[in-house]
Amino acid sequence: MKYLIKTVEQYRVDSEAEAKKLIEDAKLDKGYTLSKYSSEYKCTKAKGEITDEWFRVILTKDFNAEKEPYCTVDITYDVEMGTFPEPVETIEENGGIEF
Repeated sequence: MKYLIKTVEQYRVDSEAEAKKLIEDAKLDKGYTLSKYSSEYKCTKAKGEITDEWFRVILTKDFNAEKEPYCTVDITYDVEMGTFPEPVETIEENGGIEF
């Protein structure tokens, strides 16, 4: 039997209001305990000008106690097709190819 103990999720949102809502929604969710969270303003600059702005939100969700797990959890991810770039081939030191 396998038990999910904890996940750490990192999100990018466009505004501080969205970041606060994401955190508040996570606090209210009864499917896990939100043990840790943070929100941080981020930006990229080019030639001293801000070219992109966003907020990074990190949520740590606890599902079970490691010593005494009490429930199983199945996690699914719904991803829009075509959003991921093609896999990049890397050559390991042993000469194998890893995707």
